[in-house]
Amino acid sequence: MQSFTYTIQEAQGLHARPAGLLAKKAGEFQSVCTIETQGRQAELTRIFALMSLGVKQGSVVTVTVQGGDEDKAMEALRAFFTEHL
Repeated sequence: MQSFTYTIQEAQGLHARPAGLLAKKAGEFQSVCTIETQGRQAELTRIFALMSLGVKQGSVVTVTVQGGDEDKAMEALRAFFTEHL
């Protein structure tokens, strides 16, 4: 299991478009990918669950990846957060 913490930079937070892209990216991997913020957690592949977290600019999130391809998934998700959020 690997994880990283990230502070959301995107002015609109984790809204529909980046949530959809994030769910698609996480779906590329066999590992289970989750996000947690303010005591609430959701799988990255579930777009509506992501949006229901209410992640806004400045929110601190923890992304956790667990599975056979977690190294590859972790690298890709870190890059995604840096580029899009």
